[in-house]
Amino acid sequence: MTEPFDGAVLGADGLRRCGWGDSTDDYRVYHDTEWGRPVHGDDALFERVCLEAFQSGLSWLTILRRREGFRAAFAGFEIGKVAEFGEADRERLLADTGIIRNRAKIDAAIANARVARDLDGGLDALIWQFAADPDRPAPRTLGEVPAVTPESTALAKALKKAGFRFVGPTTAYALMQACGLVDDHLADCHVRTGGGKR
Repeated sequence: MTEPFDGAVLGADGLRRCGWGDSTDDYRVYHDTEWGRPVHGDDALFERVCLEAFQSGLSWLTILRRREGFRAAFAGFEIGKVAEFGEADRERLLADTGIIRNRAKIDAAIANARVARDLDGGLDALIWQFAADPDRPAPRTLGEVPAVTPESTALAKALKKAGFRFVGPTTAYALMQACGLVDDHLADCHVRTGGGKR
């Protein structure tokens, strides 16, 4: 008998997770060990900005499975190195089957590195000023999780004003969720309730 969906789903390992977090092994590891945990550091956040931009229009699983390829192609997402990428790097990236070969997104990643490099105060400070209220109620179902919030709209606006590309409100909210600026683990998910060793 299948249990009715009323929030988090019960996995084969006996742990309750957000529904998407139990759908594949890749998602299970990402959900349990990374998604929603605070990420700090300009390079680490630059990686997430880039990956969220590459994900636009695709499944996150596609990006997750190519993450090491992205890291290799983009010099470990070190802002200073990516900011120096030139035409030869651009052509190399367009030919790299280990990443998503989208010209506009590749150009945006390089341009975004240049913006991040020259940003007063750094990328970490810019992004984290838009963290959501940590005391907001936990969502009980995936249907209660928004796609856009006032904070993500403000973050997208601030990033665009600074010169970043591919950072609309929906992408900004996905970034906030992934990097722990908001905790959207469902109320009865084991990560939120302490079983995930947060």
